[in-house]
Amino acid sequence: MRYPAPLWLPSGHLQTIYPATCIAKPAVAYRRERWEAPDGDFVDIDFVDGRPGQPFVVLFHGLEGSSDSHYARALMAAAAARGWSGAVPHFRGCSGEANRAPRFYHSGDAAEIDWILRRLRGRGTGLFYATGVSLGGNALLRWLGESQHQADFVDAACAVSAPLDLAQGGAALARGFNRVYTRMFLQTLKPKCEAKLAQYPGLFDLAALRAARDLYAFDNVVTAPLHGYRDTDDYWQRASAKHVLGDITVPTLVLNARNDPFLPGGHLPRHAAPAVLLDYPAHGGHVGFAVGALPGRINWLPQRMMHFLQGATDDARARSKAEA
Repeated sequence: MRYPAPLWLPSGHLQTIYPATCIAKPAVAYRRERWEAPDGDFVDIDFVDGRPGQPFVVLFHGLEGSSDSHYARALMAAAAARGWSGAVPHFRGCSGEANRAPRFYHSGDAAEIDWILRRLRGRGTGLFYATGVSLGGNALLRWLGESQHQADFVDAACAVSAPLDLAQGGAALARGFNRVYTRMFLQTLKPKCEAKLAQYPGLFDLAALRAARDLYAFDNVVTAPLHGYRDTDDYWQRASAKHVLGDITVPTLVLNARNDPFLPGGHLPRHAAPAVLLDYPAHGGHVGFAVGALPGRINWLPQRMMHFLQGATDDARARSKAEA
């Protein structure tokens, strides 16, 4: 499915900002569950309940996203319209309530992905799909690559606008107009961190946190040390999904626009495992992909994702029949 970029959205920035802020999000009837995590924390998951026997699709959201993000609502509404079931797990601290543990979430959180997906898979016997957007897409790809054939209980997967090279993405977000996105993230991340310090005094340096003006500085103070990395450079290097694309065995779509402000097209990986389809359209922005005449629609992206997921499953079934 080729992405038909509207002429009235001529740049990566507009294609990023407009769909997230100006197009009405579809209504979704979520049902929330709270799961107790193995470390004593909790995770909130919003469900869409479909018909028995229909596919189940999981979506891992992006940095400071949630089940209310425009892309989450769009995918879950599309799933519900088809009678599918769905789930949007919230990363720690993103469901509207502070988490308990002295940690948050990060781009390489493969262990969290593993625990959530295995528990969700045990709920049904139909087709089971995993998807992720932005940070959630990178974390999903890390899990797929690290798990290899142990991830084969997932029938197919999609990662959209994943920051496959975290160092290059971080550098891009520290330059020019992109600093607008960085400020947006820090406006919610910093208050969460100050609240975390009230829970756990001395967990990190408050003055350094307040002085952070970009994600490099923030990750150096908070994300890296809280999650077992030496510093930002170590975190961005070890957590980048580009290193594991050759190890993925589950049929997987990696969809990144070449004009994504968060990761310029020149830094997109060119090689991956045979199971991975690298789809790099010229336009789309960062999780944008709006279509149609003004005011536009955000239904192309879920259609693209579901088209791939179903097609990958059909291809696998055809191969199985041929081999039999």
